[in-house]
Amino acid sequence: MGTWDVGPFGNDTAADWCGDLDDASPDTRQGLVRDTLARAADTTGYLDARAADEAVAAAALVAAQCPGGEPAHPAYGPDEPVPDLTGLRALALQALDRVMTEPSELLELWTEPDGGPGPWQAAVNRLRSTLTPQPPAEQLRLS
Repeated sequence: MGTWDVGPFGNDTAADWCGDLDDASPDTRQGLVRDTLARAADTTGYLDARAADEAVAAAALVAAQCPGGEPAHPAYGPDEPVPDLTGLRALALQALDRVMTEPSELLELWTEPDGGPGPWQAAVNRLRSTLTPQPPAEQLRLS
């Protein structure tokens, strides 16, 4: 596995997927992101690492467009403009939930020897936090 970082774009699979996204026509990019997220979210059996890596990268692109989202990696993220993906927040959360649920090869690969969460899980949890819609400030004051 060509992995060099715990971030969503820190592996060969995600970098290749971003290249495919760049190669896609502008009007099909949102569909490619949606299909990638759905493929992971809809997997009921064993989720292989390739599909999971791609889903994490796709979810990171959605999160990048949300308040507090971090931009895609400048070297390994897509070079071409990405359309508005904010409508895919719920699907991105579902995909990340599936990646973090057994049986998931990527989860197995990143599980710490002591079974506890490590830096990769923390990175995925930051994406989840960014993707989770926050209640309006007015609602928070009323609670």
